[in-house]
Amino acid sequence: MQINGKQYRSVWFEQGRLIMIDQNKIPYEFGLKEYSTYLEVAAAIREMTVRGAPAIGAAGAFGMALAALAAPDQKFRAYLRSARDELISTRPTAVDLSIGVQYVYESALKFIPDLPHARQVAVLAANEFANKSADDCLKLGRIGAELIQDGARILTHCNAGALATVDHGTALSVIREAHKLGKNIFVYVDETRPRFQGARLTAFELEQEGIPHAIITDSAAGFYFWKEQIDLVITGADRICLNGDIANKIGTYEKAVLAHVHEVPFYVAAPDSTFDLACAKGKDIPIEIRDEDEIKRINGSYLANPGSPALNPAFDITPAKYITGIITPKGVFTPQEAAQRMQS
Repeated sequence: MQINGKQYRSVWFEQGRLIMIDQNKIPYEFGLKEYSTYLEVAAAIREMTVRGAPAIGAAGAFGMALAALAAPDQKFRAYLRSARDELISTRPTAVDLSIGVQYVYESALKFIPDLPHARQVAVLAANEFANKSADDCLKLGRIGAELIQDGARILTHCNAGALATVDHGTALSVIREAHKLGKNIFVYVDETRPRFQGARLTAFELEQEGIPHAIITDSAAGFYFWKEQIDLVITGADRICLNGDIANKIGTYEKAVLAHVHEVPFYVAAPDSTFDLACAKGKDIPIEIRDEDEIKRINGSYLANPGSPALNPAFDITPAKYITGIITPKGVFTPQEAAQRMQS
C-alpha cells in the first residue's frame, strides 16, 4: 500500500521481530509497532492494533514464529501449543487467524527433534503464509476489477483494504485495480460503527491513492440505494462457509438486504484463507461480542447515556442468497460453488 508516497505492508517480519502499522492511530498519526513475543502479538490483536481477517491471520502466523524462536528446548512442543491456543483465542470469528497460526504450528512440529531447523521453518512458514495472502489479494483485485464498469458508484463497508490484509486489500484491491485501469469510479465509504474503520481506515487508504470517495453514515446507505446512486456493493469477509454464507463486520447483512431489494449486485472479495471448509453454514460461526464501551465512548468521552447497557456484536452473518458472487484469486464464483471451487 502507498502511505505518504512510500510502500508498506501492514505486517512484516524483520530481524527476529514482528513489525505492524498501528491501525488504532490512523488517520491522525502514522506509526509502527514492534513485537518480540507471541504474548505481545496476542495483546495487539485483541486491542485491534492490527485488524482485518487476513492481517490478523498473518500477525498470528508471525506470533507463532516468535513463539518457536523463544520456546525452551525441553518444552518446545508444549510452549508452541500454549502459544497456538492463546493466539487463536484473541479473535474467534475471523478464520484466517486460526488457519495462519495452525499452519506455522504444524510446519514447525514436523521437524522435531531438530529444533534449530524447526525454529527456522516456523519463520519461513509465517513468511510464506503472509506472502501468499498478499499475492492472493493482488490476484483477486485484478479479477474483480473486470466486474466494475466505467462510471461505477460503489458502496463498501468496514475496511477491506491493504491495512486489513498483508497488502492490496480484498474489496479495496478490486477498487484499486479498477482505478489503475483508468476507470472513473466513486466509492461510498460506510463509517462503520462502532470503531469507524470505514471512516478512518478505508477513507485514509482511498485518499492516499487519489480514489474519489465520500464517507457516509451507516444509516445513509438506504438513502443512496433509494436514489439509485449505488451500482454495486463490494465487501470483504471474516469467514466464508461451505454453503456460501459469510461473516463480516456488523452492518454487512443489512447492506446485502438493501442491495437485494434494490436489485444491485452484492459481491464479497476474499483470499483462500478466509474459507472455512469445516463450517457448514453461517449459524455455525462464533460471533465475537466486544466491550460495550466501544459503543458508549470515544477517546474516553461518553457518547451515550453512561448508565445504560450496550450490546456490541462485532460481526453479523450474510446468507448466501443475498450474495451475487464471491471474488477469489481463482475467479468469481456463486456463493454456493465458491468453497468447492477453491479446493480444486
